[in-house]
Amino acid sequence: MSADEAAFEPRIHAAGERSIAAGQIRDAYTGDVVLPADALQRAERVAAAPGTSNLPPRPLCLGREEELAWLRRILIDRREGAITQSGTVHGLGGVGKSTLALHYAHRHRGDYTLIWWINAASPDEIETSLAGLTQQLVPDWTARAGRGAQVAWARQWLAWHPGWLLIHDNVDDPDDLAPYTGALHQGHHLATSRRTTGWPDTAPTLPLGNLHPDDATNLLCCLVFKDTTPTAHQQADARALAAELGYLPLAIKQAGAYLAQNRGISLDAYRRRLGTKLHKTAHGLDAERTIARIWNVTLHALEQADPLAVQVLHTAAWLAPDDIPHTLLTPPGTDPDDTAEAIGTLAAYSMITTTATTLSIHRLVQTVLRTPRTSDSLQQPQHLQGRASAEQAVLRSLSPPPGRDNATDSQWDTLAPHLVTLAATTLPGRPNIPLTHAYNTAALRLHRQGHTARTVPLLAATVAQREQILGDTHPNTLISRNNLAAAYEAAGDLARAIPLLEATLARCEQVLGDIHPNTLSSRNNLAAAYEAAGDLGRAIPLLEATLAQREQILGDTHPHTLTSRNNLAAAYRAAGDLGRAIPLYEATLAQCEQVLGDIHPNTLSSRISLAVAYEAAGDLGRAIPLLEATLVQCEQVLGDTHPDTLTSRNNLAAAYESAGDFERAIPLLEATLAQREQILGDTHPHTLTSRNNLAAAYRAAGALKRAIPLYEATLAQCEQILGDTHPHTLLSRSNLAAAYEAAGDLGRAIPLLEATLAQCEQILGDTHPHTLLSRSNLAATYRTAGDLGRAIPLLEATLAQCEQILGDTHLYTVSSRSNLAGAYEAAGDLKRAIPLYEATLAQCEQVFGDTHPNTRISRKNLAATRAVQQENTAASATNRDPQQP
Repeated sequence: MSADEAAFEPRIHAAGERSIAAGQIRDAYTGDVVLPADALQRAERVAAAPGTSNLPPRPLCLGREEELAWLRRILIDRREGAITQSGTVHGLGGVGKSTLALHYAHRHRGDYTLIWWINAASPDEIETSLAGLTQQLVPDWTARAGRGAQVAWARQWLAWHPGWLLIHDNVDDPDDLAPYTGALHQGHHLATSRRTTGWPDTAPTLPLGNLHPDDATNLLCCLVFKDTTPTAHQQADARALAAELGYLPLAIKQAGAYLAQNRGISLDAYRRRLGTKLHKTAHGLDAERTIARIWNVTLHALEQADPLAVQVLHTAAWLAPDDIPHTLLTPPGTDPDDTAEAIGTLAAYSMITTTATTLSIHRLVQTVLRTPRTSDSLQQPQHLQGRASAEQAVLRSLSPPPGRDNATDSQWDTLAPHLVTLAATTLPGRPNIPLTHAYNTAALRLHRQGHTARTVPLLAATVAQREQILGDTHPNTLISRNNLAAAYEAAGDLARAIPLLEATLARCEQVLGDIHPNTLSSRNNLAAAYEAAGDLGRAIPLLEATLAQREQILGDTHPHTLTSRNNLAAAYRAAGDLGRAIPLYEATLAQCEQVLGDIHPNTLSSRISLAVAYEAAGDLGRAIPLLEATLVQCEQVLGDTHPDTLTSRNNLAAAYESAGDFERAIPLLEATLAQREQILGDTHPHTLTSRNNLAAAYRAAGALKRAIPLYEATLAQCEQILGDTHPHTLLSRSNLAAAYEAAGDLGRAIPLLEATLAQCEQILGDTHPHTLLSRSNLAATYRTAGDLGRAIPLLEATLAQCEQILGDTHLYTVSSRSNLAGAYEAAGDLKRAIPLYEATLAQCEQVFGDTHPNTRISRKNLAATRAVQQENTAASATNRDPQQP
């Protein structure tokens, strides 16, 4: 039989019951290849040496235990499986498919007779890898055999021998595997691919998502710091960078290797210049395996397959990464079906994930697409075309419906995230006045909804545009700059808020005059920012001056004057000066009642402030009745679900908790949380506060099993909504650590407190009240852990700072002094503990009164320590040797 005739013979499948013994035939035919009988016999007789493989070294792979267990279970049961990205945005190039397969192979190396890694991007590459298997097993014979014969021999060897594992890496077309998975059944097949479709219905697939945030952070730290333990500050920076990288394994490994090589570049610096770093890698790593290059290969394939898909992808790159409506991506004059097919193509290549009406795209893919491509020779580069298309799409979608003058609330709510993203990625020198108007409107809407922190990109873009068009000193520019500063403050970014407010105030004084209402408002806002930064030394004099000017210019009973007086009282309260705060609150409330009326919203707010001050002073006998009466009025005047009513209910519950009345506090907090979730939404800042307060009440009541999960959920939402370094997030992290400590879980409490302190020092500054409190909490936890060597020096330093910054009688100072006394007592140093307890008690009696809970606790601590001292003295006298006459 000639070779030409053999090409038409059926293939021989040497597997299982269908195997053909070599002794019964002269030649074996495999496709176009004639395999001599001696070669076939050798394939049967050749045994692979134990541990034979062509595996690369074991990779660093953190997490993925569930996925590894799934692979083992599936391969044992089914003998084949595929790691794909079915329908999730996390499953794209760089998600760690090959690393997972390689980690599985190394973990189970002893379970297989042979493991062979096959580059499966094309049929030709598959055959090259199989020829490599033959070269490994029979090197002498392959020296005189062609590649086709080598491939055929490898297939015959796999058909004869059991217990092997073939890893088909980076499969582009699932049909390319059919000749092998269909014929070779003696071992396991494991495939990795970006394709989500085309797999046999019987082949199980594993949708592979990104790493867990903790695993991603640990991986990055391992790569950057190697055997060195990172500081809490470095861990915080690593967590922030991992989040920016979307927890994508390849991006994290690329960044880690680059930073390990370039030690002069910090984690934070890399994060801030992420767009310029995604094409760079460290020496010794494959330059073609950078995130940017991997995805550019996919983009090139998409350009050939469906140009509209590439256009849709470049438009989506400039919008919010999640929940992009399909309609937003359909250009005018385009058939919606064509857009739907383009979206389907993108999903098939794992560049997006999609539902029937929306799609999502990985934010790192967006970063790459927003960066100019060096090969882009178009008159208008693709990234600029995508930007223009996104801007036009959003403005088009804000067109009023028929019969209306303005867009509906639903339109604004849907498009707000996309406006925020467009504003955050504004390109310099590209003014768009209609879009700027949309930015400003969206910012005002978000502010009214209580999401002021989210308006920063919108207002920053508005300020830049107004400065360019209206000028630096135009009143509207000054208003926008003031609003932006308020947004920075709401986001916890006081480092940008305060300088901007200082500059805006200077311009207002220059342009509008020293006593213009807008100037006074700007001065009031600056004082509020100083107070938020814990700088009461600058806040209080500025508030006092503003109040004096408003009284002089606007009059003693003008609403702005009343607001200014209320703000000054709040600053006195924050400074622990309740002796000045309470009378000022009382006077302000009396004037509100006289001028505005008993049930005016500002009057109700003033009444709540006074009640909270009474509570801070330990005067629950006046605080609780006032809060109860105010709540009734809020419900009557504002309605049961008004935000101010919910705030009043929350404050009353807090007062019940302070009184130890958990039977009334917890149900009220639970009801308030349910209403805030329903009215404000699950992620509104007030909802997060309410959830945190409920967790605190559970903890105070000893219900740690309910408190800790709620604290954990609240922290996760704060990190997601407010950001990792927002003051509320830091407070939430500190509260969770306190709950862990209360549960005796110091192994989780201490690292969390250390990380929180590092972030407070970095974000708020070394002497901010929250930083001082965080330092005191960490020291107290060291004391609980018995680590007095770290606790006492930290408490001593914290007390000195509290006395210097906050004053001798501030609540944090008193608390810090009591904690230090307790540490001295635990160390057996009663000579230093007792005088400190005595000073703490005297100050509590002076500041809070004789019956305040803090005073009672201080008195109890002093009495207990004196009793210990007396017992020690008595024991010493009993054990003393008798004196000789």
